[in-house]
Parts: sequence; C-alpha cells; structure tokens
Amino acid sequence: MTIHNTASRREFLKRAAAFSVLGGAAPFALNLASVSALAAEPASDYKALVCFFLFGGNDHNNMVVPFDAASYAAYQASRPGLEIATPYLQEIVPGTSQGAGLRFALPNYMSGLQGLFQSGKAAILANVGTLLAPVTLADYKARRNLPPKLFSHNDQTATWQAFTPEGSKIGWGGRMGDLLASMNTDTTFTAISASGNAVYLTGRNVLQYQVGANGSTNINAAVASSLYGSTSGDDALRLLTMQTSTNLLEADHAAVVKRSYDAAAKVQAALATAPVTDVDVALPTELANDNLAKQMQVIARLIKVRSQLGARRQVFFVGLGGFDTHDNELTAQATLLARVSQVIDYFYKSTVAQGVANQVTLFTGSDFGRTLASNGKGSDHAWGAHHFIVGGAVKGKDIYGSFPQVRIGTTANPNPLDTGSGRFIPTTSVDQYAATLARWFGVADSDMASVIPNIGNFSTRYLNFL
Repeated sequence: MTIHNTASRREFLKRAAAFSVLGGAAPFALNLASVSALAAEPASDYKALVCFFLFGGNDHNNMVVPFDAASYAAYQASRPGLEIATPYLQEIVPGTSQGAGLRFALPNYMSGLQGLFQSGKAAILANVGTLLAPVTLADYKARRNLPPKLFSHNDQTATWQAFTPEGSKIGWGGRMGDLLASMNTDTTFTAISASGNAVYLTGRNVLQYQVGANGSTNINAAVASSLYGSTSGDDALRLLTMQTSTNLLEADHAAVVKRSYDAAAKVQAALATAPVTDVDVALPTELANDNLAKQMQVIARLIKVRSQLGARRQVFFVGLGGFDTHDNELTAQATLLARVSQVIDYFYKSTVAQGVANQVTLFTGSDFGRTLASNGKGSDHAWGAHHFIVGGAVKGKDIYGSFPQVRIGTTANPNPLDTGSGRFIPTTSVDQYAATLARWFGVADSDMASVIPNIGNFSTRYLNFL
C-alpha cells in the first residue's frame, strides 16, 4: 500500500522553505523543533527498511553462481583457481527462469539465505549498480553517461547511498525519512544506524541516531570513569541543558546535549523491556559472541519496542567490512558470507517471532561487484553485482533483473556487458532498486524524484520483487 500523506508533506515543505531562508544560521534547536512539529496523523501500521551494506565490494560472482553445465563451465574457465567447485554449491530454484535451461546455486556456507530463498522469503536482484542512465558497451567506451569515479571505494559507496560521489551529505534513506517522519510521534528514531555514521541515513531534517550493540551511546562525560571517577562533567552538561542563551552556538550545543540525554534515556528505558535474552530477539548460541549479530540484534530489539519510541516508519543501517578481496578471497569471503547468511537468517526469524515479518524488509548493498577474472589470488574492482532482498512482503524464490552471461568477452565471442576482465555493466540501477523499496515503504510516486533524483532517466521505475 502506498501512503500519500498530503497534509503532512505540505507542512514539511512549508517549514523547510521557511528554515531555508535562515540557512546555516538557523539554530539546531529550531531545526529540531521543526522536525517535531511535522508529526501529524500517525500511520496505522509500521514499516521498517534495513540496509545491510557489505563494505569493500562483494564478489557477487562467488555468491550467486550459474549452475547449469554450460554456464558453470564458462564461469569455471573465466576464473581458474577462484571458482567454487560444484560439491560446495547448493542449488536454488527460481520461480521463473532467467532463460531456458539456466540453473543457479549459492555456496554451501550460505545455507541460511538458501533456505530463505527456497521458502519464498528472499529474492535476488541480478547485476545492479550505480548508473546515471542506461549504459551500453559503446557508451562505456565513449565515456558517456557514466557515474563519476567508477571503481573507487569511497566514491562508489557514497554514490550507492546518496547518488553522488564522496562528499555527499544527504542519502536516500534520509530523504525517505524526511518525507515520512511525520508518521512518527518522535522523529528522533526515524533513521538509526548500528554501524556508525552512514550518509545513507542523513536527511535535510531527519538526523541519524547512532546506537551500539547494547543500545544508546553515552556522552563520554556522562560516564563517571571517563573523568577519573568524577561526576563533574556529567553535572555540568546536565546544567547546560537547563540554560537558555541568545548565542546561537551555545543554544545549538545545549540542544544537541539535551537531545542526546533525552534520546539515550528513552532508548535504554524501552530496551529494558526487550532484553537480549527475550525469546523474540535472543541470538542463537553460535552467534552469541558475533559483533555483526549483536548489531542486528539491537535493530531487532528496537523494532520490538517501536511503540515506546513512537515509531511507525524507520530506516536502519548495518554494515560489515572486509569485502575488498584482492587476496585470499576464497577463505576470506567464505567466512564473511557465512556470517552474513547466518545473521540475516536470525534477523528474519526474529521478525517472524515478533509478528512483523511482512512489515520489515532487509536488503543488501555494496560499493560495487568484482571482476569475473582472477588476479591470481582474488578479484579486482568491478561494477554490477547481485543483491538479496529479504522479508515477508518480498516476492521471493526468484531472481529479478537480467542475469549477465557469466563469461569474459573475447573478440571472437564478445560479451555485450563486459567492459574487460568480466567487469559487467549493470542492467539495473541502484535508483530502480531504491525506488522499489521506497514505494513499498510509503513514498508516493509524486515524491519519488525528490528521493531518487535520476529515477526519471529509467523507463522502468519499479521492479517486481515487492
């Protein structure tokens, strides 16, 4: 269902215009007040999007592997020494074929995601990447319509999360938050990161709230041990929040500190009702000491206490690094993807236990994919890649988009997507990926261009996985 809250959007635009006149001089406290004032009629339901980002550029070629005899032979020939042998693969059976006779598989160590796919709770989006507009091999060779700074980690991470290179200040998750925060009675908890600062979550008005594995992050001075056992720092900061000042810097600082104290207290009180041992969110024994699992667990706990936080629309972010596998790829990626698969499986089961599986959608992202060709020890930076979407609302057990021919092009047998070394041009844009998620989340068609600026460059806005 697409929700179009015309009244709250009108209020948002009116206040945004008013504060834009003040520019950088507008006190932070006033910006906070403007966001709080956006709370109009709350939505009658709850939805959450969870972005799971694989930092470094995940090698999609060894995550979703062609499994029919001809395609596997081409895959194997293209990356000798880097391929996954067939005994270590488990087949997945898409609901509709990507082509007559084509088959696909996941590595054995991704059994959690394999099970979710086969049960219809996970889908795969093939060959998605950053694009300004559709690109052909001729366009690539002529350097037409290419995203700036391709194959650069920082720039492509920023482009993936915000549609512009490094230096981006507003991400598409934050833009969604700006539009839909009015559905929350407390906008502080609209955008939440469990993995530090992420441009994806930053909006013009919505501020990302960062949490640790145990919940809210304390102000250092509020922890007595950080000041040699003294409470003086905490006392001084709390006193500061009670003062009023006409000095803009002082007022901003006081507002930030007060917000931090208030939000931390609210989060900790709410999470106390959903402890880590709660049956709906408890980690399985094998993940009890895994830091990634703990990040995902705190998101599961925050979803469980959503009503106490006044949240009906939330955007979350969690990330895992280590995917820049130029070396030791077979071992390193196997360890990483096994964790990813286990943690996603845990998280989905938690949403089922909470009764919100149909209201929570998790999706993966990464800087870019990697070359099909081996460099001898691993793979190098590429472009298009495959990603997972998981949740009760997902039209699972299928592969969406266009799966590329998994072979390196030659003069005699060119591959129309291969720019060299099996570095494939994306056939689906991050914009289309994002638009499909945003529409499910509640962004109206008329607002889509404000969230995803280049979406008008693609003839198909929305995909069918939701």
